[in-house]
Amino acid sequence: MSNEPIGPRLRALRQASGRTVASVAADAGLSVPYIANLENGRGNPTTNALGRLAAALGTELSIGFSAETPPAAAPAPPGVVKLSRSKRFRATAAVLAERSGQDPQDVAARLISACAVLAEVFGHEPGEHDWWRVLDALVLVAEHPA
Repeated sequence: MSNEPIGPRLRALRQASGRTVASVAADAGLSVPYIANLENGRGNPTTNALGRLAAALGTELSIGFSAETPPAAAPAPPGVVKLSRSKRFRATAAVLAERSGQDPQDVAARLISACAVLAEVFGHEPGEHDWWRVLDALVLVAEHPA
């Protein structure tokens, strides 16, 4: 397993599901400060705690060994976090998940991560309308592949 911080991924999954730290903590049987610390890059969770978090978030924990190290996840910009909490974002993630046969929460988390990377590529955070244009383009491609 790489030494990549899990905090950004954990936060993205939680936010994509529209959940609070408290609700995830209750479902996972973990404390709110413990999860908040993990999301902020502090602490070293056990595989048991990660498994409980995955179950609480409706996803699976996958641990493996690989010769390749994936790039570290970029933290989601504030505008993306706000966007991810909207009904329209969840609906967009659901459409993309349906088209690709994937889990909507996983698609939403990956959309948040992709938007964070795009903000790095742009060198600034695009506005809300620009994010919607990006997401609408993804839906268009999913519904009408070339």
